[in-house]
Amino acid sequence: MVVVSLIVLGIVATAQKKAQLSDAQYITQALSAAPKAIAKGATVVRMDKDGNMRTLREGKNGFTCMIMGTDKMCNDANSMEFMNAVMKHEPPPEKLGVSYMLAGDDGASNTDPYAMEKTADNHWVVTGPHIMVVGPASKSLGYPETPDPDPTKPYMMWAGTPYEHAMVPVATAK
Repeated sequence: MVVVSLIVLGIVATAQKKAQLSDAQYITQALSAAPKAIAKGATVVRMDKDGNMRTLREGKNGFTCMIMGTDKMCNDANSMEFMNAVMKHEPPPEKLGVSYMLAGDDGASNTDPYAMEKTADNHWVVTGPHIMVVGPASKSLGYPETPDPDPTKPYMMWAGTPYEHAMVPVATAK
């Protein structure tokens, strides 16, 4: 899931593990995050060991797919800005964005955008295949803001933080 629980050090460490994948394997896995119609025209980027993004495939539809940690995601331009703000601890953009995570996620804290692992009090949640809706408008959806949501139903992740966003399950977990 929200992978966006990204800290540059954690991302870089995971990027090094992902370096074991060939670029072709990485592209295939990254594209699994999106519907086929989106994946077909999406850009694919890969983080190098220094935390820099390298383009593996140029796209033409405004979506960018990647693997962050172990989670695969495909973001529109506004969601890419949102993810970048989270990673840099900067204010997020005031734009509505969509991110596909159709491969689900391995979990993240629902209260701390920077938690890298489950603890007794960080409300870890694993969400199956879902989309994320980011930006101020996502807060108007009226989804539950509880720290321990039912991840089979829509909910708000990181409620009360600048990075609050909607999590919308689209299928049952594998």
